[in-house]
Formats: sequence, C-alpha cells, structure tokens
Amino acid sequence: MRATLLILTGIAAAACGAIVAPAAIASAADSAELTIATLEAQGFDVKVNRIGSAPLDQCVITDVGNARERKEFVRRGEDLIQVVAERNVTVTADCSRR
Repeated sequence: MRATLLILTGIAAAACGAIVAPAAIASAADSAELTIATLEAQGFDVKVNRIGSAPLDQCVITDVGNARERKEFVRRGEDLIQVVAERNVTVTADCSRR
C-alpha cells in the first residue's frame, strides 16, 4: 500500500512538470536564431515572444525563461522508469529596428 502511494505521489508530481534551467543562456552577442536553434537541439519546444517586426536574424534574445520539463513514468518490465516527455521554454526576442 505504501509503495503504491509513493508511486502515485511521484506520478502526480511529474504530471505537474518540473522547472528546469536550459543549459544555453543567451548573451547579447548571440543571435536569436542561434539561441533558438541551440535550445531546440537540447530538446526544447521553443516559444518566441517578439518585440518589434525586424526579421529574426536581426533580433537579439533578451530573456530565456519559463523552462518546464514534464516527466512520465513508463513501465519497463517490472520497473517504473521516469522519462522526459516534453520540454518547453519561452524566449523573448527584441526585434525592434535600431
């Protein structure tokens, strides 16, 4: 009974998602395209908030935030293994013409 309760508690916590920090933090020198591509290569689904209307190659990332990771438990034989099901992050791109 106790093991079942612990498993259900873990599943509930995983379903809520865990906040994670993306390994790539944008600097002013990085282009928006490079930062977005790096985050996507790390497995993140990237949502872009744009300020201004310049093309993305002329934008600068000003913020990387709201990184979330949703995990699920998957049965492998007799064991339950926690796997990452989804990774999301939001970046803000300053695309105002200078």
